[in-house]
Amino acid sequence: MPTPDFPPKVATLLLCDRSGKVLGTLPPFEVEVPWWQEVQGVVAGATERFGVDVTVLRLLHAETGWGTAGGPATYLAEVDSAPDHELTPWADADPVADHPLRLPYARPGGPAADLAWADAQLTAAGRPRTGPAEQIKTWNLSSIWRLPTADGPVWLKVVPPFFGHEGAMLRRLHTDVVPPLVAAEGRRVLLGDVPGEDHWGAELPVLERVVSMLVGLQAEWVDRVPELVEVGAPDWRAEAFVRAAERLLSVAGGDLGADETSRLHAVVDGLPQRFARVAECGVPDTFVHGDFHPGNTRGSAAPDGRSVLLDWGDCGIGNPLLDQAATLASIREEQRDPLRAHWARLWRDAVPGCDPDRAAELLGPVRALRQAMIYQVFLDGIEPDERVYHSGDPAHWLRKAAELA
Repeated sequence: MPTPDFPPKVATLLLCDRSGKVLGTLPPFEVEVPWWQEVQGVVAGATERFGVDVTVLRLLHAETGWGTAGGPATYLAEVDSAPDHELTPWADADPVADHPLRLPYARPGGPAADLAWADAQLTAAGRPRTGPAEQIKTWNLSSIWRLPTADGPVWLKVVPPFFGHEGAMLRRLHTDVVPPLVAAEGRRVLLGDVPGEDHWGAELPVLERVVSMLVGLQAEWVDRVPELVEVGAPDWRAEAFVRAAERLLSVAGGDLGADETSRLHAVVDGLPQRFARVAECGVPDTFVHGDFHPGNTRGSAAPDGRSVLLDWGDCGIGNPLLDQAATLASIREEQRDPLRAHWARLWRDAVPGCDPDRAAELLGPVRALRQAMIYQVFLDGIEPDERVYHSGDPAHWLRKAAELA
């Protein structure tokens, strides 16, 4: 992930034991990687500075002046026993008091249960863990661990309910275009390592390669939409999308001005006609990856190399050109028109006579509304302390939809 110029993250750890007993806080310390959800450096810092082995459970508080990175950030972290280092008593509300939306891996004992499942799966697969598990990331959208084995690292990923169809999708996709699936159960997946690098900043031939992979898969899945319904993928097709957009305005439109609200109501009222015009363009509904930016593709940077497509928890059902938004927003300006043209050629080859350029133009406000819907789903499904990551996003994308209309 590209790292803008954020101030250092200054982490404070409030410790609790496996039973949930609150022990107190360690002194704050700086962490090089600023993103709040990235906790590898937080765990390492606690060990290096205080000799304490911790597991980060969740973010308790952070200052939002820099978005979702940098500045003071306080985490709840679990330890096996009270450390020797002097701790400052915690005087605020009980951080372990449960909330109905709290994720299992954000509770004391939750990460240990995930690791026990992963160890059982690795043993059954004949590649048991050979060293300590390394916590990489934890937040309301995922818990990520790196597990060493004799055959290379394996990645444990645990997600909230709204991403719970990722394992089922990975089972159904070609093994040569997705990470190796070691095991999956419910909201947990074990993935084999993917050599190479994430494609942030990739050159145009690499971007064209991964777009070709995506469109090839989407064209194959045109006749498999019932499987997407079966795995629980969200539905962004016309009828379902209109209903969701109407609800979105009722729950997330309060921060908008009168003019923006008026324009958005006109956009939503016109969605049936807009979707009808999109359908006339001939690009069929299939799966939408949902978060198809270069960081969710990984592999070789060579033009003739191999890549895989990552992060399938966001996928849903709808017009495949919805996937253009995340990609085009994440690449250099001079790459956008050539990549758009490549994308359109692929669909014209897959569906002779279709008009992907016109469909993409018509979908502009729809793409923005879908982004607002996604973030509202996050806010609806996560506890209040973790909403800091997404609290302003629905209104931002609603404003974008009003601008595009």
